[in-house]
Amino acid sequence: MNRMEVLEELSNQVVIVTGLSGAGKSTALRQFEDMGWEIADNVPLPLLPSMVRQSGKEGGLHLALGIDFRTRGFSTEDVLELIRSFREEEHDHVRLLFMDCDEAVLQQRFTETRRRHPLATDRPVADGIRQEIRQLSGLRNLADLRIDSTNLSQPELKRILTGHFSLQRSSRLSVTVMSFSYKNGVPREADLMFDVRFLQNPFYDPLLRTKTGQDEEVLAFIKGDPAYTDFMDQVSKLLLLLLPRYAEEGKSYLTIAFGCTGGRHRSVCVAEKIHDLVAKSGYFANLVHRDLK
Repeated sequence: MNRMEVLEELSNQVVIVTGLSGAGKSTALRQFEDMGWEIADNVPLPLLPSMVRQSGKEGGLHLALGIDFRTRGFSTEDVLELIRSFREEEHDHVRLLFMDCDEAVLQQRFTETRRRHPLATDRPVADGIRQEIRQLSGLRNLADLRIDSTNLSQPELKRILTGHFSLQRSSRLSVTVMSFSYKNGVPREADLMFDVRFLQNPFYDPLLRTKTGQDEEVLAFIKGDPAYTDFMDQVSKLLLLLLPRYAEEGKSYLTIAFGCTGGRHRSVCVAEKIHDLVAKSGYFANLVHRDLK
């Protein structure tokens, strides 16, 4: 089956959006709406099965349905049972998206916005967050896609959602190549991740410290490392092997991340070169330097 046939089969789509309170479910639903999906938040759980089954009968229907602890009749066990039943009935157009986030960042968000956590109306916010994490662990594990918003800006979240759920999808694989700093945490949306901290670090050269991997002087310094050429050759061969196979399997969106200590020199330099390789190989290529600024 070629990629274009897969796109035709996905003409009707349903995404059930859930996750931790404060992790970005509402933001995700707004992005679905901007992409042309029909959205409904806090759909009463008893109505969900009929909406999903009816969606399979109407052409060109794209639904994003938000559910969480505020939803009438919400129960983790019941939602798990519904998802399993959809899969047993071969509703392949239904996917589960789980919005995730680190506990400390969630607590900070609730503190800054002074919002009440739905499970902490009479207790500290931290207690509600921990209880929700425990109760939703089954949904997190069952999700078709989990997006961790801990270190994501809104534009980055939009990019990820567009990559996975845009209705203007192409038959070609879309690849995002990213650089990042390990100091700021790993990008959990990455499908493939490479640590380039083994390369010589321009940071320790006073003349290069304030420059970036986009500058020719830094590129020349990094290329001078004997390990650079071998590493780039091996990674290039690996990607040229994997990318067509991901495309053949129907994957439409892939993120490749390169990390170094500060996210300014080595990872930026390598990401730039790999981005060029991917683009020249015929794939849609997007370049993101997460921590360059």
